[in-house]
Amino acid sequence: MKRNLLYVGAACACGLFATATANAQEVVVEEESVSVVEAANCKTHYSVDKGDNWFIQLGAGIDVPLFENELAGGKDPKRHITATYNLGVGRWFSPYLGFRLSAYYGAWHWDNVNFSKAQMVNLNLDFMWDMCNSLGGVNAGRPVSVIPFVGLGGTYVWDIKSEGRNIHKKDGGTRSREWLLPVSAGIQFRFRLCRYVDFFLEGRASFYGDNANGCAYDKSIDINVQATGGFSFNLGGVNYQAYNECKDLAYINSLNNQVNGLRGELAATAAALAAAEAQLPCPEVKESPAPAKVYAPMMSTVRFTINSDKITDEEMVNVYNTAEYLKSNPDVNVVIKGYADKDTGTAEYNQKLSGRRAQAVYDTLTKTYGINANRLSIDAEGSSTQPYDTNDWNRIVIFVPGN
Repeated sequence: MKRNLLYVGAACACGLFATATANAQEVVVEEESVSVVEAANCKTHYSVDKGDNWFIQLGAGIDVPLFENELAGGKDPKRHITATYNLGVGRWFSPYLGFRLSAYYGAWHWDNVNFSKAQMVNLNLDFMWDMCNSLGGVNAGRPVSVIPFVGLGGTYVWDIKSEGRNIHKKDGGTRSREWLLPVSAGIQFRFRLCRYVDFFLEGRASFYGDNANGCAYDKSIDINVQATGGFSFNLGGVNYQAYNECKDLAYINSLNNQVNGLRGELAATAAALAAAEAQLPCPEVKESPAPAKVYAPMMSTVRFTINSDKITDEEMVNVYNTAEYLKSNPDVNVVIKGYADKDTGTAEYNQKLSGRRAQAVYDTLTKTYGINANRLSIDAEGSSTQPYDTNDWNRIVIFVPGN
C-alpha cells in the first residue's frame, strides 16, 4: 500500500505534463509467447542397473540322442529316452537380449549292434532373444514370453559302453571318453508366476561331430535333443529403467501456458496503470483493507521410472520445492496422490505400487525436510485413474490441496 501511495504521489508531481499528453498516450505491450514444439517419432530408451535382472535356473527333463541306430540279428532298433538335470545362471542386460551359462548332466542310451550307453556333462553359453518384448513392446510383467536362443558349448562324455563300430585308439582299444564342442539352438516358453519366479519349458537341439558316442559311421552329424522344464528365480525381480525423450513435453507446455497467461495479465496491468496515470489531477487515495492471503498454486509433481518407487535425483528437486512451499504456507495441507501406468502390471499390483510411490514422497517430506505429518495424507489411485493420455506419464505422484 505504501508503494501505491508513493507511486500516485509521483504522478501528481508531474501533473501538468501528464495532462498535456493524457489523450495521446497509448501503451503498446508486445507479448512474446513461449512454446515447445513436440518432437516427432519419440522413442523410449531402456537401461539396466548393475546387478539387476540376474536369474538362476533349475530344471530337469529328457535326452533323446539321435546317433547311429542299429541292432544285430535284424532286430528293430529304437530311440531311448534318458533323464537330464539342468542348472543355469544368466542375466538380461536389456529388455530384448540376455545371456545364460547353462550346465546339463545325464546319460545317453542308444542302439549300436547292442544296447549302448554313456554318461555326459554339458556346459553351454546361450545368447537369448525376448521375442515378445521386441515385437510386442516392453512389459516387465508380461505373463508369457517366447525366447529363442543359440549356444556354443563343451561336452564331456565318459564311460562309453558300446559293441558296435567304435573308434579305436592307437593301442587297438576302443575310446571310452570324448571331448566335444557342440553348437545348439532352441526355444524357451517362459510363464511369469510373480516378479521373482518364472516357470519355463524349453527345447534344445545340440549338434556334434560323428564321434559324440565313440562311433563314427552312417550320419556325419550326431544330434542330441533335449526337453526340459523348471523354474527361474529372478534375483531382485525384473527391472528396466525407461526414458522417453518426449515424456516431459506436455508438462513443459503446461508451464509455458502459465507463463504466457501471466504475461497477458502483466500487459493488462501495465495498460490499466498507464490509464490511471493519465487521469490527473490525482484522485484521492483511500486506504483499503489488506487483501486476503492467496496461496500460489502448487505445480510440482514427482515422476517415477517403470516398476519403481525410488525417487530419482532429478525428481528430488520437485520434492524439495514442495517442502519449501509448505514451509512458506503453514496453513496448507496436502494430499499425496500416487498413480501407476495401466499398461504395466496388474491392477492389484499397480494399486500397491502407487501406494509405495506416495509413501516414498511422504517419508521424504516428513523425515528429510521436517514437514509435519499431520499436514499430509496419502491416496493410492493405482492405475484405475490415468491423469495423462500418454501412459508413460502416469508413473507419477501429484500434490493436491487437502483439508
